Amino acid sequence: MADPDFWKDQQEAQKVQRRRKRIEADLDLLKRLRSQEDDTKVLLEWREAGEDVDKDLRPALDALTGTIEGAETQKMLGGEHDRADAILSINAGAGGTESQDWAEMLLRMYLRWCDRHGFKRDITDIQAGEEAGIKSVTVLVHGEYAYGNLAVEAGVHRLVRISPFDSAARRHTSFASVFAWPEIDEEIEIEIQDKDLRVDTYRSSGAGGQHVNVTDSAVRITHLPTNIVVSCQNERSQIRNREVAMKVLKARLYDLELQKQKAKLDAVESAKKDIAFGSQIRSYVMQPYRMVKDHRTKYEVGDVDRVMDGDLDGFIKATLMAKAKGTLGQAAAGEDV
Repeated sequence: MADPDFWKDQQEAQKVQRRRKRIEADLDLLKRLRSQEDDTKVLLEWREAGEDVDKDLRPALDALTGTIEGAETQKMLGGEHDRADAILSINAGAGGTESQDWAEMLLRMYLRWCDRHGFKRDITDIQAGEEAGIKSVTVLVHGEYAYGNLAVEAGVHRLVRISPFDSAARRHTSFASVFAWPEIDEEIEIEIQDKDLRVDTYRSSGAGGQHVNVTDSAVRITHLPTNIVVSCQNERSQIRNREVAMKVLKARLYDLELQKQKAKLDAVESAKKDIAFGSQIRSYVMQPYRMVKDHRTKYEVGDVDRVMDGDLDGFIKATLMAKAKGTLGQAAAGEDV
C-alpha cells in the first residue's frame, strides 16, 4: 500500500484495503482474547493466594466469555459470502393491515439490530401499507458478517397479539417473511494464463485472394480448463487474428463467470421459494402470555420487548450453532408456543 502506484487501480486498491481490514480485525480479536485470558489468569492466581479480587474477577470473566462467544460465532460464519454486506427484504403476508403493521415492526427490529452492531443501513425501496404498516421493504446492510448473520433470519415470522386495529380487541395472528441475499461484487476479473491455452494456426479459407491461401494466418485458440474454442481468420496477419481471438475468448469467459455468479444467487433464491406461510421459523407471542420462540432451535426468550428492540444475537447464535452441529430443525407448520 506504500507503493506510489497503489491507487492507480482504484477498484483493486479498495479490494486490498478490505482484505487488510479483515486480517487486522482477526488479529485484533486474537490479541484481545490473549490479553483477557492473561488478565483473568493473573486474577485467579491472586485469588488462590488469598487476595480479595472478586470485584475485578467477575467483570474479567464476563468480558472473556463475551469475546469467546463472539469468536465462536465468527468461526461459524465461514461461508463464501458470510462476510459480505447483505440485502434484507421483508414482505407482509396475507392479512392486510395486520400483517403490514407486523412487517413494519420487523423492520424496526432489524434496524435496531443493525444499530446495536454499528452496521450502516440504507432503505432502498419501501411500499407503504394501505392503512398502516408496510407491504414490503428492501434494506442494504453494510457491515462485517452482515449477510452471515441475517441469512439465518430467513423465513416466516409469526406474531400473535391483541390487534390494535380490532375494535372487539380480539387476538390475531399475523405473518411476514424475511429474506437476505449477499451483496456480491459485480466486478469479475478474467485472468487467462498461457499454460491454459492451446493455439493452432492454419490457412484461412474463403474469400481473401491469394494471401489467405498461402499463409497460416488463421488462429484457433482452445481454453483447456473450459474447453471453449474460438477462432479468427478474417485478418491478414496471424498476430492480428490472435488478438481478435483473445478478445472473443475473454468475452466468452466473462459470460461464463456471470452465469456462475447467477447460479450462486439462484441457489440462494431457491431457499426463498421454499418459504411458505404457515411454516414459520419463529413466533412472537404478546397475548395471552409473552414469549419469542424459534421453532428450529427451540431457543426462547420471555422478554418480547427486548427482542423487538433488536436483541437478536441469542437467536442468531443458537441457529448458527445448530447448523454447525447439523441439528437445525425445520420450520414449524402450525406449531404453537
